[in-house]
Amino acid sequence: MINSTFEFEEKLISKGYEIIIGIDEVGRGPLAGPVVACAVSIRTSDVLFGHPMSKEMELIRDSKMLSEKQRESLFDFIAENFYVGVGICDHRTIDRVNILEASFLAMKSAIASLSYNMKHETWNKKKIILLDGNKKIPNFSLEQRAIVSGDKLIKSISAASIYAKVTRDRMMGEMHEKYPEYNFAQHKGYGTKIHMDALKKHGPCEIHRKSFRPVRKCMV
Repeated sequence: MINSTFEFEEKLISKGYEIIIGIDEVGRGPLAGPVVACAVSIRTSDVLFGHPMSKEMELIRDSKMLSEKQRESLFDFIAENFYVGVGICDHRTIDRVNILEASFLAMKSAIASLSYNMKHETWNKKKIILLDGNKKIPNFSLEQRAIVSGDKLIKSISAASIYAKVTRDRMMGEMHEKYPEYNFAQHKGYGTKIHMDALKKHGPCEIHRKSFRPVRKCMV
């Protein structure tokens, strides 16, 4: 199992960066619901440069490598130990601009939220954004670095991936209460057999992404 570390953040701090922002999104693939992005920045340097980490900090890794129970247990810990910003683009925006552009919009919104939540800090410090994947946020002025498998390797991106995943899962749990016939609490909007069977039986509901082909096929 690959454990993410703060090694990359430490290298950047040694080069003069003062604010390291990890960012990740969740929800590109589902057929329903929003795409959610999270941006985080570590609150203290106490866990950097070889200092011991708590068991909770050690556990932070790619959200896909954790159980739902583990992610939920880390949610409040991340909020207490990182500055956090969340950005959300709903199904309407996804249908209007496409999922990739909506993901970028959610990321920009998450960074704006993070900057607001760090208002008591000096946002003008030298900063850099670390993104999971191979694409940078287009038309964005802040320095960025895209890192393939960043959510598995870099602690700040891992923390962002967990916070975004829990946030979106909770939203889909609420949607399950509103649209129980689709069982969103189980599959979170992904195209599982249970979901596809429900789509074929009931047709799409309000939060389905009508621009996605499997949903369009089920529209009357």
